Amino acid sequence: MADDADVIIVGAGLAGLVAAAELAETGKKTIIVDQEPEQSLGGQAFWSFGGLFLVDSPEQRRMRIRDSHDLALEDWMGTAAFDRPEDFWPRKWAEAYVGFAAGEKRSWLVERGIKFFPVVGWAERGGGNAIGHGNSVPRFHITWGTGPGVLEPFVQRVREAEKRGLISFRFRHRVNELTRTGKTVTGVRGDILEPSTIERGRKSSRQTSGDFELHAQAVIVASGGIGANPELVRKNWPQRLGAPPKRMITGVPDHVDGRMLAITEQAGGSIINRDRMWHYVEGIKNWAPIWTDHAIRILPGPSSLWLDARGKRLPVPLYPGFDTLGTLSHIMSTGFDYSWFILTKKIIQKEFALSGSEQNPDLTNKSWRQVLQRATSGIPGPVKAFMEKGEDFIVEAELPALVARMNALAGGEPLLELGQVEREIRARDLQLDNPFSKDMQITALRGARAYLGDRLIRTAKPHKMLDPANGPLIAVRLNILTRKTLGGLQTDLDSRVLDAEGQPVPGLYAVGEAAGFGGGGVHGYAALEGTFLGGCIFSGRSAGRAAAAVG
Repeated sequence: MADDADVIIVGAGLAGLVAAAELAETGKKTIIVDQEPEQSLGGQAFWSFGGLFLVDSPEQRRMRIRDSHDLALEDWMGTAAFDRPEDFWPRKWAEAYVGFAAGEKRSWLVERGIKFFPVVGWAERGGGNAIGHGNSVPRFHITWGTGPGVLEPFVQRVREAEKRGLISFRFRHRVNELTRTGKTVTGVRGDILEPSTIERGRKSSRQTSGDFELHAQAVIVASGGIGANPELVRKNWPQRLGAPPKRMITGVPDHVDGRMLAITEQAGGSIINRDRMWHYVEGIKNWAPIWTDHAIRILPGPSSLWLDARGKRLPVPLYPGFDTLGTLSHIMSTGFDYSWFILTKKIIQKEFALSGSEQNPDLTNKSWRQVLQRATSGIPGPVKAFMEKGEDFIVEAELPALVARMNALAGGEPLLELGQVEREIRARDLQLDNPFSKDMQITALRGARAYLGDRLIRTAKPHKMLDPANGPLIAVRLNILTRKTLGGLQTDLDSRVLDAEGQPVPGLYAVGEAAGFGGGGVHGYAALEGTFLGGCIFSGRSAGRAAAAVG
């Protein structure tokens, strides 16, 4: 049977688009199939904040940050903590990716039109020792245009190739099977779903209107992870993080369902590190939801006081923005699946941002005027909207009223005692009477403000929370928010899917989150942030180039 194209790509997200763009540059014909409608082109990346991990960039150097390949690799390996036999390829991918991030990554992206916000963010600060988890220096580069800005050059290239007849799309095509000729994967078979005009990100119909079958020399799986499938998340939940949460809210659209992982496994692909995942602990319910249980993540500066469900302060070094999975593990050990921030108006004005392109209209719209307004007009508009309309925010002038409303929001037996909460805050405030302190969070705040970027836009001047001049007081209930699959289909450095014996499955490739962002888990146990979009780009580029060289 004649081939319909040279390559079929399953998934029209960032990784699939990058692979398609690479294939088009070599003149190969590609079909992209996706179960969602055309308005969802770009997948999860559209909704992202657009952060990219770069090493020794001009933006870093302008901010007086001294970074290097060696320092970044030390940070990556200390964070990943690879310790399994199946980590051979993930480790190889980690070495290659850090080399990419410290080498041609920035220039390659800039050549394609991507620009960066000048202030570099400091995510996942670690807070332990030099060998362990965390970024030693700020490396989180925000794309000018956020997630849509990352997608733009690849969408443009793919659309141009579509006009030349090199790329065609099959939206509303849901793959149920990878077909083979002998041992080689040579196509896909599945259902045609009924047309949908549903808004981007909303749950689309699964009503079928027909079936299809397509053939090619190779298939690239670019279908994403399992973040919107709570059943799979709980099934794969790692024991090291305690029992799975009884209540989780969802950080990705409904279509991130993990179907293609099992389908690819049935075709001979090997899935590794199923229990490695990345979920946030600063989730809040979206007051204007788009997808099911729509969650937004707070991107916090380092000043908020973090309390567990009973009002006890989280231990060192579990401060906002320091160690996501370490904090998740601790929260689950308390017997509850939520925690609290307590902060002031001065803190929320300077330190609170919300993840997502739609929550950052200034950066997404590439508007310097809006950026300046955000920096000078007090509480950012999207944050203020959550303060006024979000169910997880409480604002009160006095602590007794704040604690009473916190207990009411949690429901059931009142877990927070006013005396306990007040003691935690007063003890913290007393540490500000001197320029030195035994409170490591206060020390970390002062250290953060030594970095110009934090001092300008991300870290409030240390102040006493119970001083009315700094109020009102604000409490935020923080929920577990599902997001990324760190494990996935095992691949070699050409993004070829490997079988259970470690041999390539002929004709089969995997990229992005479906491949654990490379190798079946390039991040190991934990991530340094800004590395998910970059993993999609790097693995998509690898697969596109490798598949183009075949046949």
